[in-house]
Amino acid sequence: MKVRSLREIPIESAPSEHTAQTRTSTPETLSPVAVSAPRQKQRSRKLAHALVDAISESIRSAAIRPGDKLPPESVIMAEHGVSRTVAREAITSLQAAGLIETRHGIGSFVRAVPTGLEFRIDAAAILTVRDILAMLELRISLETEAAALAAARRSDGHLDEMRKALDAFQTNMASGGDTVKPDFHFHLQIAYSTGNRYFADIMSHLGTNTIPRTRVDAVQGSAAHMQYLRLVNTEHESIFEAIVRRDPEGSRAAMRIHLTSSRERLRRAHDLANQK
Repeated sequence: MKVRSLREIPIESAPSEHTAQTRTSTPETLSPVAVSAPRQKQRSRKLAHALVDAISESIRSAAIRPGDKLPPESVIMAEHGVSRTVAREAITSLQAAGLIETRHGIGSFVRAVPTGLEFRIDAAAILTVRDILAMLELRISLETEAAALAAARRSDGHLDEMRKALDAFQTNMASGGDTVKPDFHFHLQIAYSTGNRYFADIMSHLGTNTIPRTRVDAVQGSAAHMQYLRLVNTEHESIFEAIVRRDPEGSRAAMRIHLTSSRERLRRAHDLANQK
């Protein structure tokens, strides 16, 4: 059983937990601690996101492999210069995204993901892939926040629509039918669940072209294609489960992992095509 180090991907250090506590306040002025609290919370959230990205990248690059045990919480704190709160928030987000599992009294382990998928693209599609990568960059910024807002604001009706989309995806996946429309519908329903019409307006304007497989076929063979769709379905379910739990941070992390995984799969295929 291996315990991998995360030192290779540093993130910005957290501020001291004792900062501003040594200052004094007077009746005429607002307490410095009270002023800095929202900023401190926002900074902690930013550090937790960065730590999630660092560990996720270690998993995607195979620096940490399925079955490997993550370093203890104290080691993660020391290596990345973050507080215990930040470390725990990041681990919770990774659990929600389905990347790790925590075994009580033992530790956190990287979960196994489907292997054997080989993504290839034709040279003629390289420009299309570059455009898709740019689209995914936009979606990561837009949809990670949409997922967090959806977890906080969604109604039972929104959940029903998301569930219908996921069920349709699974049904069509098994029958060889269209998975693009239910895939897009799931993401669109998350946008509606934010309660902010501009999220839905942007997604509706972009349409199904936001789904990479509508524009380039990077998976060769029916068996590999089915395996890929199962992976997408698993990632969708992780997002949905976090939204059901009303877990904004878990939803944000699950959506980020879903979209960054798509981006990295296409980027590797793009790089391979460029080498030919």
